[in-house]
Amino acid sequence: MLSFAEIRRSVLVSAWFMFLTFPVMVIRVNPIEEVVEWRWRNLIMVGAGSFLISFVWRYLIARKERGKKAAEAGRAGGPPLARRAAVHAGFHKPLMGALAVFVLIFPFLFSTYQVNIMATALIYVMLGLGLNIVIGLAGLLDLGYVAFYAVGAYAYALLNHHFGLGFWAVLPIGAVMGATFGILLGFPVLRLRGDYLAIVTLGFGEIIRLVLENWNDFSFGPSGIANIDRPGFFGVEMSLEAATNYVYYLLIGLVLMTIFFVNRLQNSRIGRAWIALREDEIACQAMGIDKTKTKLTAFALGATWAGMAGVVFAAKTTFINPASFTFLESAIILSIVVLGGMGSIPGVIVGALVLILLPEYLRAFSDYRMLLFGAILVIMMVFRPEGLIAGARRVYEFKGKKETSDTADGIHT
Repeated sequence: MLSFAEIRRSVLVSAWFMFLTFPVMVIRVNPIEEVVEWRWRNLIMVGAGSFLISFVWRYLIARKERGKKAAEAGRAGGPPLARRAAVHAGFHKPLMGALAVFVLIFPFLFSTYQVNIMATALIYVMLGLGLNIVIGLAGLLDLGYVAFYAVGAYAYALLNHHFGLGFWAVLPIGAVMGATFGILLGFPVLRLRGDYLAIVTLGFGEIIRLVLENWNDFSFGPSGIANIDRPGFFGVEMSLEAATNYVYYLLIGLVLMTIFFVNRLQNSRIGRAWIALREDEIACQAMGIDKTKTKLTAFALGATWAGMAGVVFAAKTTFINPASFTFLESAIILSIVVLGGMGSIPGVIVGALVLILLPEYLRAFSDYRMLLFGAILVIMMVFRPEGLIAGARRVYEFKGKKETSDTADGIHT
């Protein structure tokens, strides 16, 4: 339980909020009847609400500290990790099987609108996994990631409009275009870190958007490009519902491919170099890792998935314009990575589904959606800063000494 001092602090916070909100919440002037209304009930509600929030907040903070101390004591005493890992492994396969079945039959259980929302969430899963390479693994703060998304979308829209190229022909082109622009962004920022890198990447994203919005002869300006062809399947004519389901299954395949490649990259030599770069850039360079190549590879590979996601987005919506690629999109993708867990593939997937699906299902609270969104992010950053699913750091243990001594004993005997 909290001490009397903590309760007194909550009372002081409540009194301070009552004082600050008194002119707004209590006093109301009626100019028609020329009277002043005193709404004391509002003052009591503000005081009670602020006291309750402060009390619960302090209780949760104290509980978090106690949990941290208990976890440290548990690590010192050696918890039964093997038993817990076995329990998790026992539930893992049935859960993944049930999830796979649900994903496959999803279009047959829900309406086309729900399938379309889920397809949008899957696009953001791809974007989150791509940005996870740049931020989560390499530690490079990129606030202009939406620029590569726009490059892929406009690559498909323009090539389809002017040359009639189909989705499958432009998908690898969009990936290559995204990687190319990632390298073009990477070269000027090789010497930048932290806030300076964030500002430059933010400026790059805005430059791309402004070029697309003002270069009318090239990108059709704010009017955008309409009548973009949907993904084809051997020339088969599909209805809107069938095309939506087809895009959904296509995105399932692309997300699985993204997970496979990102996981392999994370556990590869270049992935370990990214993690070393994230932890300490100077020590990374001192250990002989080529910092230039490592950074450029992170920007290029992260932008590759954004380019592919942009192609799918243009094919799904059949219309794009520069308003679809504002800084808010970069902020949402960054929030997905931070909320889910930087460096964690399952965390990014869960973060994308939460941040994209939750606003759609909270339309009944449309006036308070952004307030709830901000409150959730604040609570997450305070009580779980590592994200919903923290990235597991691999630990390597050397046990060769004991094995060598046992072998030596066997030889002597």
